Amino acid sequence: MITGELRNKIDGLWDVFAAGGLVNPLEVIEQITYLMFIHDLDDSDNKKAKECEMLDLPFETIFKDEVKIRERIIDGKQLKWSVFHDYPADKMYSVMQEFVFPFIKNLHGDKNSAYSKYMDDAIFKLPTPLLLSKVVDSLDEIYQLMSDAQNVDVRGDVYEYLLSKIAQSGRNGQFRTPRHIIRMMVELVDPKPTDIICDPAAGTSGFLIVSGDYLRTEKKTEVLIDKVNKDHFMNHMFHGYDMDRTMLRIGAMNMMSHGIENPDIQYRDSLSDQNPDKEKYTLVLANPPFKGSLDAETVSADLLKVCSTKKTELLFMALFLRILKIGGRCACIVPDGVLFGSSKAHKEIRKEIVENQRLEAVISMPSGVFKPYAGVSTAVLLFTKTEHGGTDNVWFYDMQADGFSLDDKRTPVAENDLPDIIARFKNLDQEKERKRTEKSFLVPKKEIADNGYDLSINKYKEVEYKPVEYPPTSEIMANIRSIEKQISHEMDELEKLLN
Repeated sequence: MITGELRNKIDGLWDVFAAGGLVNPLEVIEQITYLMFIHDLDDSDNKKAKECEMLDLPFETIFKDEVKIRERIIDGKQLKWSVFHDYPADKMYSVMQEFVFPFIKNLHGDKNSAYSKYMDDAIFKLPTPLLLSKVVDSLDEIYQLMSDAQNVDVRGDVYEYLLSKIAQSGRNGQFRTPRHIIRMMVELVDPKPTDIICDPAAGTSGFLIVSGDYLRTEKKTEVLIDKVNKDHFMNHMFHGYDMDRTMLRIGAMNMMSHGIENPDIQYRDSLSDQNPDKEKYTLVLANPPFKGSLDAETVSADLLKVCSTKKTELLFMALFLRILKIGGRCACIVPDGVLFGSSKAHKEIRKEIVENQRLEAVISMPSGVFKPYAGVSTAVLLFTKTEHGGTDNVWFYDMQADGFSLDDKRTPVAENDLPDIIARFKNLDQEKERKRTEKSFLVPKKEIADNGYDLSINKYKEVEYKPVEYPPTSEIMANIRSIEKQISHEMDELEKLLN
């Protein structure tokens, strides 16, 4: 969560739009996203130039000396945020309207790319030069504050706060998965340079972006130097689907601003027959919507065969199993009901994962993780698709703190189980001797099967009751008598003073 001056600046930016006549929150966030993307293009281009210089690789800027915009050839430098933001308001407005916006709309040469598809109907809606000038100045101040914060999550936090201003965001499940939770999940599955990664409920592409950042940081040489891997990273690794065109547009721009040139971001109802994917991906990362029930007629028949239900969270579990290749891994967030629900569908999907696949971990998260947008209790499931079983011992972890307070304010606190979760999961051999009274422990598959495939940690966790020793009754009574005598004496003394 963002607080203080940065929050006030974003609120001020929102007020600037309102004063300029733009009050629809969806339109405002679209316009802010376009401008942030334009700002980030400048930063990203400069960053790539430095990386290529360090690695002694050739580099070609997108802001060339000669850039063709419609029928005109112009100097590409004036398309850079760092250049045009110093222009007078009228000139800045004409450059933005005539050159910069057409430039970003046609930035990607492939007309079938996700970016081109979702920018096709993008419209620059700021009505006056004065409003644009005020918005650009406000965004400069916001970016300066983000830079001063030196917090890797702050960009995501700004997006989260912007999304919170869309009135319907909570109802549509469009609240952002906290970046530190996403990063934990990504570290647990440890993406490889050859992985094909999918989020079938992508939203603003948070899981895909963090996976890309992880690979760039942890496997930089393999990803950026190897030509085959680099082409795979830029064009074939990342796949995201959603049913909200605004989220898709934001997601596509977000990924491009993070240096992923051609992500596969598509408009698709992942649970319907329009999703043909089968055994296509090696890694699924997702926080699917828990919006209750669906019309069974809209759901793919393949999914209903695995799990006959209208519950979206269960259908997404069946979808993950269908779209993963054999040996593919999944880390997903599920509501607690998936872990212990007693319906036939709940039991079937849990049995499928435990008996026919390899369930590795169940990480129980406190209910405050998604506040202030939702208070639902959730867990992270990690499993591998094998189709031949393989579950031996399942690792359970009782996360009690994630580095932030568990109230609506979500302020930073010292208590944080995330580093411990990552360290222990990477060394499961050392977990064998852990007692059921501790935060993490292993449970044999047979015990889980005997409990109806219940995956709630409370089913297996043991609470250690420490006996409390009290003094004998006679001693307690003697103490009470002594206190009474003292009170009586003090009352006598007080009465003397009053007389």
